[in-house]
Amino acid sequence: MKASLSKKTKFIFITGGVLSSLGKGLSAASIGALLESRGLTVTFQKLDPYINVDPGTMNPFQHGEVYVTNDGAETDLDMGHYERFTNAVMGKQNNYTSGRIYYSVIMKERRGEYLGGTVQVIPHITDEIKEAVVQLDGSADVAIIEIGGTVGDIEGLPFIEAIRQLRTDLGKEYTLFIHLTLVPYIKTAGEVKTKPTQHSVKELLASGIQPDILMCRTEEPLSDDLKKKIALFCNVDANAVISAVDVESIYELPLKLRQEGVDDRILEKLGIWTGSPNIEPWERLVRKIKNPKATVTIGITGKYVDLKESYKSLHEALIHGGIANETKVALQYISADELEDGTDLEKLDHCDAILVPGGFGSRGMEGKIQAVTYARERKVPFFGICLGMQLAVVEFARNIAKIDGAHSVEFNPATPHPVIYLMTEWFDFRTGKIEKRDQHSDMGGTLRLGAYPCALKPGTFAAAAYGQEEISERHRHRYEFNNAYRQQLEEAGLIVSGTSPDGTLVEIIELADHPWFLGCQFHPEFQSKPMKAHPLFRDFIKAAITYKKGGKA
Repeated sequence: MKASLSKKTKFIFITGGVLSSLGKGLSAASIGALLESRGLTVTFQKLDPYINVDPGTMNPFQHGEVYVTNDGAETDLDMGHYERFTNAVMGKQNNYTSGRIYYSVIMKERRGEYLGGTVQVIPHITDEIKEAVVQLDGSADVAIIEIGGTVGDIEGLPFIEAIRQLRTDLGKEYTLFIHLTLVPYIKTAGEVKTKPTQHSVKELLASGIQPDILMCRTEEPLSDDLKKKIALFCNVDANAVISAVDVESIYELPLKLRQEGVDDRILEKLGIWTGSPNIEPWERLVRKIKNPKATVTIGITGKYVDLKESYKSLHEALIHGGIANETKVALQYISADELEDGTDLEKLDHCDAILVPGGFGSRGMEGKIQAVTYARERKVPFFGICLGMQLAVVEFARNIAKIDGAHSVEFNPATPHPVIYLMTEWFDFRTGKIEKRDQHSDMGGTLRLGAYPCALKPGTFAAAAYGQEEISERHRHRYEFNNAYRQQLEEAGLIVSGTSPDGTLVEIIELADHPWFLGCQFHPEFQSKPMKAHPLFRDFIKAAITYKKGGKA
């Protein structure tokens, strides 16, 4: 199948070499930001070689955060970078895995769509990949496609072959290859080494792809002589060798790449004319980051404290909240396991606010509840997200409403008082239908996912933060607040400040006799941006600042 374009979107393909975690996602997001600064519209796509259909059931220790889009897709965390750096809105069409591609091909084969022919990697798998890419045609001026993994990985070969074919199908004027590689500095030799980049490009050439632009991850900017050397051995223009230097803040990267002229090279090679970029908003942002007026410490009591990638969007949303308040946010990750018996609570003493994030599984659960109790009793600003909100309800039910044995059925199916339970159906305001959930279905199909509306109660922390009566936020959870206990909990002092528009689903809870105590069932971190902090994170950090000063929020 030869792919074709109808509306003439330009496609940029970003590959990586030498090793993983070089920063392809941040590079793609930064390129998108620079193109937007020139008045172009952009969209993105991540092609991941792993066999999982999506990352929804993957262990955060291995994969990091699962990022949820408005339409309910469970996607790679790079979708978060794309949305935070640009105005692009990601969805199911923006993240494909090998598993999803193969699953689609197998289903077509089962339906007889291949007319009994032998199904092969080429052309059937590669054609499926090409269809996934070309569907973005017309959605933006430029589509930036990131290929996960490293060139040479056996599982990534079909994707490399597919984009090689797309260069032929669509034409050079509509396609551009950017290869991100490593130029390490060897301290013992006192030299920067270009050989890893040379071999990486050689591997890419063996697959039939000649990169148009090389982005070289390096500790220090490359000299002109080194750029000329790399250009000579890798068959690219010297001005197309870009230093992708390490930065103190990821939000400096667009400015660094602008200094290197990467956007100029892209537009030149794709034949796109625009005016000069407006990078002043990014410059202003970086100035705020580098010149804070105060510092607060946020204690994050979670399960995955050893791997910050597991809370990537949460981490960034807190930083955004700090930027909005011209404050540096120091994050103190505290293992919930260490708080289980209530003896190590002094770890929270130096925190100006406490946050309990979302998660799955029972490990550390009682430690998180101890953190909630600490914040409630000592009037420390508290923010509970998803599971954090549910455990705040459990803690309140046990200790304030005096409901002995109150729990979530996720952790104690036999609890006599399931204040958090597994709903089997709810009204989906996006479709206007009653959605039913099979408790025994595959793990990948049992969550409430995506954006849902929420009505706010006037005079609450939530209403003050948002400044509007109805909002829309993204969800990823199985369990819900049990309305059978709602009246009893409200009579004991719990405030339900946000519900579904019909009042059925409890989305936000608060405490009245507290400077700032809020739990939400959704994940607000997925909609926070560096230049537009999410209202709840902005006000949470503001409350932390007030608490640190010794006053009430």
